[in-house]
Amino acid sequence: MKNILLLGSGGRECALAWKLSHSPLCGKFYIAPGNAGTEAYGINLPISCNDFEAIKKACIEHKIDILIPGPEDPLVAGIYDFFKKDHALQHIIVVGPSKEGAQIEGSKAWSKQFMERHNIPTASYKEFSVKTFERGVSYIKSSTPPVVIKADGLAAGKGVVIAQNTIDAVKAFRAMVMNEQFGEASKKVVIEQFLDGIELSVFALTDGNNYVLLPEAKDYKRIGEGDTGLNTGGMGAISPVPFADAAFMQKVKERIVEPTVKGLKSEGITYQGFIFFGLIKVKDDPYVIEYNCRLGDPETEVVMPRLENDLVELILKMNERKLNEVVVRYSEKSAGAVVLVSGGYPGDYEKRKVIVGFEKVKGSLLFHAGTIPNGHHVITNGGRVIAVTSYGNNIKQALQKCYDNAALIQYEGRYYRRDIGFEF
Repeated sequence: MKNILLLGSGGRECALAWKLSHSPLCGKFYIAPGNAGTEAYGINLPISCNDFEAIKKACIEHKIDILIPGPEDPLVAGIYDFFKKDHALQHIIVVGPSKEGAQIEGSKAWSKQFMERHNIPTASYKEFSVKTFERGVSYIKSSTPPVVIKADGLAAGKGVVIAQNTIDAVKAFRAMVMNEQFGEASKKVVIEQFLDGIELSVFALTDGNNYVLLPEAKDYKRIGEGDTGLNTGGMGAISPVPFADAAFMQKVKERIVEPTVKGLKSEGITYQGFIFFGLIKVKDDPYVIEYNCRLGDPETEVVMPRLENDLVELILKMNERKLNEVVVRYSEKSAGAVVLVSGGYPGDYEKRKVIVGFEKVKGSLLFHAGTIPNGHHVITNGGRVIAVTSYGNNIKQALQKCYDNAALIQYEGRYYRRDIGFEF
């Protein structure tokens, strides 16, 4: 049995905690910092994901065998390298890439260059900075709208603008580069061609040589129904994705997943962990919109319930570089997730609202995100509060169960979309 420390406090981490806690290979289980929901699966530790010294101390004190960073920040900041260079920690399995490997998410420009080097299909692009600002403006003016403008670094999911006309594109570009809208993250900007298609998320676990694919998913980013309004961290998700049939997924493997894993290896980059492929289907062909160096949120809340393999066993196979020996099994059932958010989100919102109605929920999993315990109550502590996840014989049935149970959970200002999966 392995003692495990999971880093993070969102819905993704709650879904991972649920999955990991079901493994007979899971020994003592800790989540740092966790939330009100993760308490049901392990012991929460009041430690920040980015406090490497405190994480080190906890790993030694609790005899941790496996460290799983949920969010991207610690990976991009180099937690893998921190562990492998420390004699007291180097025996611990870290599920995630080296700092160099995490650049696939940490730098949009780096990931675009990587895709170019390995002939991985993606939108055409150019990168610009303060020094090349005027050239960037000329490039925008010569492009056919819509124009996609991305901050190079991590911007908490907010660093992407799809401008519908040239004036808005120049305005967004100026805000990022000249006005440092996202600080260090937007000192460099990628401007790319807009791809018109339908998006999905594909997840691989790689050992550096081999990989396995987890169930694919589709998430819904916009706050408003009909995919309108501001972008959020994700308002819901479905799995499987109806249009991702066997023929399409074969193209994804051959054109995107395999060249990515081989490309990382050929460049001598240490990468043992999850790769998130943010894809778009244009006609019948897949293109990469973005890479992430960790699992997605809220996709994890539908991916983990559909994954039938023991996750700890998969991680141990990854560590042994034996993922080629693994057959991944998915549930034949569909899974849907509907995210309950705070009033005002993704703009300003209030916290510390008491949540009631948990005991009324039947037949759904509740993956907490922005929640904390407060005495005998659970209160809101973030924009996205709870993901209600359900199984069904099809997506519609799964989502209907989500809506039935979402209606039972109450707190002041509660909001959720009632049209997740509307295209299907």
